[in-house]
Amino acid sequence: MSDFLVDLSANRSAQKVIKTLGLPLSLPPVLERTPGPLAAYPLHSQRVLFGGGDGTKAFEVALDIARAAGASTFGTGPAAETLGLADASGRCSAIVYDATGAQSIDDLRTLYTFFHATLGSLDRHGRVVVLGPDPEGTRSAQASAVGRALDGFVRSLAKEIGRKGATANRVVVEKGGEPHIGPALRYLLSPRSAFVSGQTLHVGKQAVGRKPIDTTAPDVRALEGKVALITGAARGIGEATARRLAEEGAQVLAVDRPSEAERLQRLCDEIGGVPILQDLLEANAVPALVQSLRADNRGLDIVVHNAGVTRDKTIARMKPDAWDMVLRINLGVILELDEAIEEELLHDNARVLYLSSVGGIAGNPGQTNYAATKAALIAYAAQRGRAWAKAGTTANAIAPGLIETPMTAAMPAMIRQAARRLSNLNQGGLPEDIAEAITFLSLPSSQGITGQTLRVCGGALVGA
Repeated sequence: MSDFLVDLSANRSAQKVIKTLGLPLSLPPVLERTPGPLAAYPLHSQRVLFGGGDGTKAFEVALDIARAAGASTFGTGPAAETLGLADASGRCSAIVYDATGAQSIDDLRTLYTFFHATLGSLDRHGRVVVLGPDPEGTRSAQASAVGRALDGFVRSLAKEIGRKGATANRVVVEKGGEPHIGPALRYLLSPRSAFVSGQTLHVGKQAVGRKPIDTTAPDVRALEGKVALITGAARGIGEATARRLAEEGAQVLAVDRPSEAERLQRLCDEIGGVPILQDLLEANAVPALVQSLRADNRGLDIVVHNAGVTRDKTIARMKPDAWDMVLRINLGVILELDEAIEEELLHDNARVLYLSSVGGIAGNPGQTNYAATKAALIAYAAQRGRAWAKAGTTANAIAPGLIETPMTAAMPAMIRQAARRLSNLNQGGLPEDIAEAITFLSLPSSQGITGQTLRVCGGALVGA
């Protein structure tokens, strides 16, 4: 189901009528997205403005990444002057500010001075990325406070610029994580992160493993030769993810219920995937699935735990079978499948993704079962990230906000409309937005990101 106001925004005639009549109607921006596989120069034609205070630790690395991705760069401030960056005037597509050296309130004043002077030059649909220190990784209470202050700054900035379709996000650079910021920067500065706003990503070296990967190299066909297992692949987010991973070269094993056989087969015919018909509610579902993988000698490089259900009722009215079904599909099957594959089928340097939800962070009335499972996956991903780090395997969760899928189309209309408007971008997201986030975290170069939950929610007020 499409969003009527977003449709109006894309219609120039409708815009003129609304403006002429003076209607009190705020139209959401039509977000710019990039379809198709990743390009060698994802930031081609972008003008990226760089800035930073004293003691920056990631400035040169970030600058090299942007240039290698095809961006033209200029800058202002102490760090830019040190590197001799041209202090060009005019519009910019993106702003990158390096606050990794921030230690005091004076550094926050420098941050204010920079953005006060430069934010007006940011284009519609622009991107802002603030690099900052790990608040938990400093011995100074003041430095820790300043590091955390960047969270509030970026979240508020994202809300200020969201009406233009622009986003602001923060990258926490953990100790030794500077060489691994490339994938995060390329993603957050590109249209592929159109529905990620006001969020924080931690980049470190925890899961680098025995074979560090060059994160400055282009991610073109980076999944060639990789095998990806996706549950709930026939529709919505699962289908969009299958298409994106296949575009990057992955061999997709698409799992869904026998009732989805025709749709699943059609998808696999289009992307060169392999359909696997398995109802995950069956008692022996996981052993049967694993046996199928073993029979074909299929080791796994990417696992996307996407399958999920809702059975909404208040806890007082919820029947036991509704509780059990949601817990089984949304959590139990995931735990069982991970345990079954990790020793024999999961390759080193694998990428495992869990579909959580903003509902698991904020909670929703009538969703105690669903929210419990989605909250559980956040902690589970963090623990798996630590446990698998030595093998170079990463584990991360994606927490979608309102995404325009058949599941959300079944929501009451007023609740759906309210959820759309309670975000920085004044709209819901698309399945492709989640697929882009999953693809980004599935890349071999994304080895610096693990144990985290990335919210793809447009900066939703609830849970953001």
